[in-house]
Amino acid sequence: MSAQPILVTGATGNIGRVVVEQLLEAGHTVRAAGRSIESVRRVFGESVEAVALDFTRPDTWDDAFDGIQQMFLMRPPQLGKPKKEMIPALEHAKLLGVGQIVLLSLQGAEKNRVVPHAALEAWLRTSGIGWAFVRASFFHQNLSTTHVSDIRDRDEIMVPAGNGATAFVDAVDVGAVAAAALLSPSLFHNRALTVTGDEALSYREIAEILTRELGRPIRYARPGIFRYMLHARRHLNMPWGMVIVTAAIYTTARLGMAAGLTGTVSDVLGRDPIRFAEFAHRERAVWSPENPTADENLD
Repeated sequence: MSAQPILVTGATGNIGRVVVEQLLEAGHTVRAAGRSIESVRRVFGESVEAVALDFTRPDTWDDAFDGIQQMFLMRPPQLGKPKKEMIPALEHAKLLGVGQIVLLSLQGAEKNRVVPHAALEAWLRTSGIGWAFVRASFFHQNLSTTHVSDIRDRDEIMVPAGNGATAFVDAVDVGAVAAAALLSPSLFHNRALTVTGDEALSYREIAEILTRELGRPIRYARPGIFRYMLHARRHLNMPWGMVIVTAAIYTTARLGMAAGLTGTVSDVLGRDPIRFAEFAHRERAVWSPENPTADENLD
């Protein structure tokens, strides 16, 4: 393994796990950061350097950033004010010698100043740190984690996206692209990569695919923005900051701004992206009513 560890934040989440696995497979030492050392150990055992990182707690910063030159940065969903809640930690990381940050961003973040990713991108552009933005479209996995209870328990998809189509993407593909940017930093230096699948689907089409896969009718409820926000708070237990961010993301779909497709996955990874039907078949057990403990990890 390489002596210089690469830091992966959000290591136990859907994207972070893929990044860690790809880096380990390539022979790199990985410092995996999560909510606690124990949570990281449960996923990766002794194969990584496990650290606890809280962007709002300076006492956790040195253990995470010391000796790090490269890092994968994922914004914790509950942190909706990055200028206050994240950038001080990143400034500390810069002082300790971090020279490349691969940021998990959002498709269209350069045009949507409401989402927190835009503030992180703006800071990185002027930070003097080498960066790569992995601007992901809407994850397949959001339907098997954040919205799993709606589909599993209520047979419905409750998002305010109207009739707009969304360029869905699989977390496996996003994580693999992020890992590639870390493995070849000069090739991806100061580049923004929009990562999508190769099909744009409406939520009505998503409901039809799930209906066929699960063998029971799944309905697209098509709520308005305020009905969605109340539902997300009351039934999905989202903190208000996350409710507002997700509402903004779904609004881009409703306005027809989330359907753009790119060839990034095939260009970077040399293979076709994973389609939603393939994902739904692979993960069908999480939407079974007999599986109430489906993984809803948002780390």
